[in-house]
Amino acid sequence: MNDFVKIFQPSGILDGTKAKEFQQEISASLEKDTKIILVDFQDVTFMDSSGLGSLVLLLKTVRAAGAKIFLCSLNDQIKILFELTSMDRIFTIFPTRSDFEEDIVQQEL
Repeated sequence: MNDFVKIFQPSGILDGTKAKEFQQEISASLEKDTKIILVDFQDVTFMDSSGLGSLVLLLKTVRAAGAKIFLCSLNDQIKILFELTSMDRIFTIFPTRSDFEEDIVQQEL
């Protein structure tokens, strides 16, 4: 990938503290003209409501910068959290990173 597309892959538990650090990383990449952000949840074992809240704030930040954010590789716990809060309707979620690359990256580049 290049600076146009940036992939972030958090790991472990995505709670409020870890999500705040994560937000700062993404905000910094937006300053470098990143236009597409993929958050790959492959290594995230658990996400709580504060982690979800941080993602919503991140979505607003990304949109305000004129960029797009996508998610992939959500485990069952995170999928349920997104479904219960209807966030699965707000975020574009791909089953795998390969699906994202085939769909989005090919269209945008």
